[in-house]
Amino acid sequence: MLNCRLCPKKCGADRENKRGFCGADVLRVARAAPHYHEEPCISGKNGSGAVFFSCCPLSCVFCQNHEISDECKGRAVTIQELSDIFKRLEAEGCHNINLVSPTPYVPEIIKALDIAKPEIPVVYNTSGYERAETLRALDGYVSVYLPDHKYVTPEIAEKYSGAADYPEIAAAALHEMLRQRGGCEYDENGMMKRGVIVRHLVLPSNKDESVKVLEFLSENYDKSKFLLSLMSQYYPTHRACEYPEINRYLTKYEYKKVSEFAVSLGFKGYFQESSSHDSKYTPEFDMI
Repeated sequence: MLNCRLCPKKCGADRENKRGFCGADVLRVARAAPHYHEEPCISGKNGSGAVFFSCCPLSCVFCQNHEISDECKGRAVTIQELSDIFKRLEAEGCHNINLVSPTPYVPEIIKALDIAKPEIPVVYNTSGYERAETLRALDGYVSVYLPDHKYVTPEIAEKYSGAADYPEIAAAALHEMLRQRGGCEYDENGMMKRGVIVRHLVLPSNKDESVKVLEFLSENYDKSKFLLSLMSQYYPTHRACEYPEINRYLTKYEYKKVSEFAVSLGFKGYFQESSSHDSKYTPEFDMI
């Protein structure tokens, strides 16, 4: 890809000869299989057809998928092979095609969907660090947006994810996602076929930042147009050991205070059990 500007880093890399800021060169997939640990309206009983893409424009020190996001492990595939992967997951009975960390490969994904657009919903599963311009290219292809909204404080975003501009970028991206797919719709089995689910992971020692995120979402977006997924699944991994304040599990007290605040603001959606903070929920990346 010449002069890549897909993500907010806009590094301009010629990815045919040099990896981009995110580490991406050619189209790479680390895993493609039914996944059962998403929100209930995404996973259902048959699983979400999760396609985990390699590389990521963020550098989250606590990333649970760092093996593929930071180290870029994965297998190079062609656009035709990616389209075949989508068809296989649909044939296996998955409820949707779940594109996990797809940002570096949006043009290839669009081409793969053009070959044979699935009859099941397409889910765009992202960190939230997206250019609105890139998202606009996906209008008509994506049925459900599943973004994170990690931070509203630039200093915290820089410290833990290497992106001081994350708050403003994620805010603009969410506006575009809601423009395209705001307002949740479900099929007869309760599976989401259109909508937006905003995820927020509560970090240890950072419940005040979580409260600020929830306040921001409540004040700047129509809560009737999306669901909140408040996550407690944090566990210390990757480079978290370099930051003592997050080098531990989230306490029940921390999560309880944030979840109670979310309820007081009138958010609807999903709240995780404390048992979710376990590495067993991180899949094996077997296409390496």
